Amino acid sequence: MSSVPHIKVSQIMRTEVRMVDPMTPVREAMQFMRQHEVSSLVIARRDEHDELGLVVVSDIANKVIAKNLSPDRVDVYEIMSKPVITLDSDMDIRYAVRLLGNFGLSRGLVIDHDRNLVGIATMRDMVLAYVEQEEKTVEA
Repeated sequence: MSSVPHIKVSQIMRTEVRMVDPMTPVREAMQFMRQHEVSSLVIARRDEHDELGLVVVSDIANKVIAKNLSPDRVDVYEIMSKPVITLDSDMDIRYAVRLLGNFGLSRGLVIDHDRNLVGIATMRDMVLAYVEQEEKTVEA
């Protein structure tokens, strides 16, 4: 029997995180997403006591487009998720997948031990990394 692969969230996370101000209009956020080829944006803290927010494409689809609201008149703070689930950079991806799955989420913000944002991890990237590592273990 092969051992279960141990992969840290920090090994698969994307370190280039796109961030916008809470007062950014949704249309501008969509243009920014398209320009940078991302499907989510981190919403900056207002101050050191605030929490980060997150907007994903489905938020725009469900909370703006489906409700026939103007993307020029809605700011991202109105549709963002906040607070968001965070993943410790040293967490095993099996637990990160379980955590996100328990909440029906597709991604989590990755933080270091000082609670600084260091990346973003998607369910897709974690599952693919796990399967790839498991296949390598089986072949060995």
